[in-house]
Amino acid sequence: MADRPIRIASGQGFWGDRLDAPAEQVRRGPIDYLMLDYLAEVTMSILQKQKSRDPSQGYARDFVPIVQDLLPDAVRRGIRIISNAGGVNLGACRDALLEAAREAGQAGKARIGVITGDDILDRLDDLIARGHPLPNMETGEPLATVLDRVQSANAYIGAAPIVEALRRDATVIVTGRSTDTALTYAPMIHAFGWPADAFDRLAAGIVAGHINECGAQASGGNCLIDWESMPDLAEIGYPIIEAHADGSFVVTKHQGTGGRITPAVVKEQLLYEMGDPHEYITPDAVADFTTIRLDDDGENRVRVSGVRGGPPTDKLKVSIAYHDGYKAAGTLVYVWPDAVRKAQAADRVLRERLHRLGLEFDEIRTEFVGWNAAHGALAGPAPDLPEVQLRVAVRARDRAPVERFTREIAPLILSGPPSVTGFAGGRPRVQEIMAFWPALIDRHEIEDHLHVEVVQA
Repeated sequence: MADRPIRIASGQGFWGDRLDAPAEQVRRGPIDYLMLDYLAEVTMSILQKQKSRDPSQGYARDFVPIVQDLLPDAVRRGIRIISNAGGVNLGACRDALLEAAREAGQAGKARIGVITGDDILDRLDDLIARGHPLPNMETGEPLATVLDRVQSANAYIGAAPIVEALRRDATVIVTGRSTDTALTYAPMIHAFGWPADAFDRLAAGIVAGHINECGAQASGGNCLIDWESMPDLAEIGYPIIEAHADGSFVVTKHQGTGGRITPAVVKEQLLYEMGDPHEYITPDAVADFTTIRLDDDGENRVRVSGVRGGPPTDKLKVSIAYHDGYKAAGTLVYVWPDAVRKAQAADRVLRERLHRLGLEFDEIRTEFVGWNAAHGALAGPAPDLPEVQLRVAVRARDRAPVERFTREIAPLILSGPPSVTGFAGGRPRVQEIMAFWPALIDRHEIEDHLHVEVVQA
């Protein structure tokens, strides 16, 4: 059990975040753990499709070169790296990490921990047959109504398997669909020896994880508060949780980095994806966000304390993605004079042509970017803009009408209203629609199938 504070650094807030952030977190100051969050609901379906095309894919490939670069530092300084980058192909990710560790000269020094069991795609038929209908949390429909179109299905798992991998001295730990917050509070449980019923301390860890999970969003990025005066966003520092055994912690960042950490900035991150603030549910505990106390602890230091929590629920959330048709979107830019009126006329012409072709869509949506795309009717009457982008999108269950729509945008250039410019990227691309199906499942159906493997590089 640690007798000192531990420092848990956030290095990625999503797949596509700054590639140099992890190295800066490791090399610009002291840390004990580096957490890298890669997964969102839609990411799982993308990874599943990649795996279906190539059995060696299905994980966040950016993660492996990051680990290869940082592993010598991590081994030398005792830093543990924890990530959900494994996606839907933990085996391939493990093998790539082992090869990367050897290439980094860390054979015999680094240990790779892999946690499997969250992926239930191959178990869906059996689960439904045994009385787990996995109804949609929003509509109540049973999963059977879309089962033949399901692309991915993953349960959100908690901290226990990560803690086990830490206990077994894994240098790098990779999971599938771990809840984002567990990547931060699992090290706290491990370091401080918190029991499973220490709900207030676990709730504090959940809050710490919620602050850490979105990377620089907690240190001044994507922040509405005094955004114009935010210092040096080009070299923004990512957040670090400085955690104590009693559950209190400080949010900070490395000295000399950009951004800002203040109570106001941290509050803005706390509101991210917030439902009922009294019940922020995770697999390990339920946190009451109304009990959070924030105090200024000095420059770029915010102390968090007072968090209360309660026992976990008897179910885990399952994130399911299924095929729900096709979509495409095309754009044209119209310029002054009468830019908006020209774009509106082009929209009418396009819709009339689609109607005369007998094409049927589930939805046709038009936006006038620069006027009402973000705020809709709240944008007010059309102003006399110097330019406006017409954006038309369609969706349909079948591919054919969407494909034909993509051929009807470009003709507007010469056979529609005047003054078109900005037709970039060529013909719009037809894309498959992946819809989200949230469900709950008895937790024992997942936890009884979790497996922790720790392999020497």
